[in-house]
Amino acid sequence: MIEVWTYSGYRDDERPVKFILNGVVHQVEEIVDRWYGQEADYYKVRTDRGKVYILRQDRFTGIWDLESICA
Repeated sequence: MIEVWTYSGYRDDERPVKFILNGVVHQVEEIVDRWYGQEADYYKVRTDRGKVYILRQDRFTGIWDLESICA
């Protein structure tokens, strides 16, 4: 399970700023890439631990998922 905190500026949940994965807090240091699908928004992020993750937010429910771990 993943829990995501977001920055809300121009719109709600504009971008992820940190998340908890398996009880470990990861600060988002950089949004490497982002893209928008019909059903979800995707964020490729680099964390303070040096790992890269792809996070997915469902556009209809607002629920976040871990799509993949890149490094």
